[in-house]
Amino acid sequence: MSSYDLEEQEQLAKLKAFWNDNGTAIMAAITAVLLAVAGWRLWGWYQVSQATQASAIYGELQRAVGAADQKRVRELAGTLLESHPRSIYASLAALASAKAHFEAGDLKTARAQLQWVVDKAADAEVRAIARLRLAAVLLDEKAYDEALGVLAQKDQPAAFGALFDEARGDVLRAQGKPAEARAAYQSALGKLASSDAPGRELIQLKLDAVGG
Repeated sequence: MSSYDLEEQEQLAKLKAFWNDNGTAIMAAITAVLLAVAGWRLWGWYQVSQATQASAIYGELQRAVGAADQKRVRELAGTLLESHPRSIYASLAALASAKAHFEAGDLKTARAQLQWVVDKAADAEVRAIARLRLAAVLLDEKAYDEALGVLAQKDQPAAFGALFDEARGDVLRAQGKPAEARAAYQSALGKLASSDAPGRELIQLKLDAVGG
């Protein structure tokens, strides 16, 4: 027998010994990897499926808003909030539902929908929009201190700074505090990027109205 054959048999014997010692662990590791890959693909499919369902429900809600069907709007928004609370569609549905109910004079439902977005939305910009709208509802209800409390939260994106200052000025003006309202409007103007920024003219008019 050649030395080559002897070396081959030795290598084969070592391989068999290694497999006897480690084969179970290797197979377990391979199985774990395969299960992880399968689980990841299944999770991806589930997420796509959930997003598709949420999108379809949101489409129905938009049609209900267009038809001024408040009952249907409330039902569909509730479905999204309960079944797909982490989806962006849930937050958008709550905002749309709040707007529809506010326009219909149902401020209680509008407040509840907006508060849900403030508490649950993952997107900071969506939460900021909800706080601004919630403050507007509270201002309409003359709940001035609550409105100021909503606007006092500091985690909004910097791009919303002027809007929050303007909203704060609106509440303070309604409270009969022109000096503080004036300071808020001046702060809002200072945060606008340019002299022709959208909304600047309106803020200036509000500032002039309180003695700016």
